[in-house]
Amino acid sequence: MNTHLLALQLMACQGCLGAFDTLYHHELTEALPGRASARLELSIHAVRALIYSAMFIGLSYWRFNGLWAVLLLVVFAVEIVLTLWDFVVEDRTRLLPATERVTHTVLAMNGGAFIALLALNAGEALAQPTALAWESHGALSAFLFLCGVGVGLSGLRDAFAARALARQAAQERAPALRFGERECAVLVTGATGFIGQKLVRALLADGHRVTLLTRQPRAAAWMFDARVECIADMAALPPARRIDVVVNLAGARILGWRWSEARRAALRASRIGTTRKVVAWIAAAHHKPALMLSASAIGYYGIQAQGDNTVLTERDGPQPMFMSDLCREWEEAAGAAAAYGVRVACMRFGLVLGTQGALPMMLLPVKLGMGGPLGGGRQWLSWIHVDDLIAGMAHLWSGDEGGALNFTAPEVLSQADFNKVAAKVLKRPYWLPTPGWPMRLALGEQADLLLEGQRVAPARLQAGGFVFRHPTLAGALANLS
Repeated sequence: MNTHLLALQLMACQGCLGAFDTLYHHELTEALPGRASARLELSIHAVRALIYSAMFIGLSYWRFNGLWAVLLLVVFAVEIVLTLWDFVVEDRTRLLPATERVTHTVLAMNGGAFIALLALNAGEALAQPTALAWESHGALSAFLFLCGVGVGLSGLRDAFAARALARQAAQERAPALRFGERECAVLVTGATGFIGQKLVRALLADGHRVTLLTRQPRAAAWMFDARVECIADMAALPPARRIDVVVNLAGARILGWRWSEARRAALRASRIGTTRKVVAWIAAAHHKPALMLSASAIGYYGIQAQGDNTVLTERDGPQPMFMSDLCREWEEAAGAAAAYGVRVACMRFGLVLGTQGALPMMLLPVKLGMGGPLGGGRQWLSWIHVDDLIAGMAHLWSGDEGGALNFTAPEVLSQADFNKVAAKVLKRPYWLPTPGWPMRLALGEQADLLLEGQRVAPARLQAGGFVFRHPTLAGALANLS
């Protein structure tokens, strides 16, 4: 049996499993690059990924003989220590989902197998003259080389994220937000998402009692150090329970698989279905909440043709398309709570900038020196810093505003100008245009979220006296970089 070739085949499997773990768990479901508590884990991931990158690329076309074999054994030992350390850090900082635990177990078993097989050949390699001996295995070698490049980019991504989180932690803390003048009982849906996490921590810091509606109560309780009550269904909340404010942020990720009928139904259920359940509970509640803040999006306005410079405000209507229909039905479901004396404010979010969410992936090409316009770059991009978004909620807490409000910054840029500003802030070149047709081919109508846009103004927020801490993109990105 050719144990060296078998080891390389197991390495190829390791590359596939690692890519799945990184994309599905670390990026999508867990969003580690934006979690302040994951800074050490990201640092370990970065070092491990760069080691794996060197291993994949090195072993793809070369045999390590003589002293090179000794170096390879040392690298194996370091990788094993880092893996064990990673396991300990993960268990101390977050509750891993079952799929991630299973994936990590399989990765550890597979990794141990290929390391053991390569170690079996160490004696023969040590007896050879010190050299990197060329040895190609055709398509397998090419695949391993590509795996090495991919895992190297992943390591750089994690290193950038860890550094950004370190800088953020070192920045002077902003004054604590005040959500009203008295302690409130607050029900939050969608609390484990990017925005929900920031909101819940701000509410706890201001002394409020928080109840979370979540599909994973145990993981949510872990996330907030057991300082919140977690329920999996509105039926678990007695009608006699006093809830003063409801913040409804629930909704499955809009970017993802193509908008098939099943996918559209899931998006509607996660937003409209959840909102209706909350309103049904309000209808039966003995004490009605005074306020309901419900998420929506500027997708309500549909898409704006490139070259159309019209500024959209809350007075503008929707368009006959899925994005608009989804937001309109979502707002209508929330608005039904007004029949029970609840002040309802529907918050139409623009692109929310933060260490989680879409921004890290948007900035990755820029950070790698490949920034440029996407799909022509003339589409409008309305955005808001996550701190201003949370502050906007606090602003509505004690006011009397209801209805729809645009949560976007005063400065709106084209997608090309957005990337130009990002490149300048990050001190990177701006030169590489990206065509839109591959994205349109892959995502269908969903590509409108990236290739089309809206020029939206926060007219009602500003009229109500709200002052943005980050009114310009340059300042917002500098704060987050």
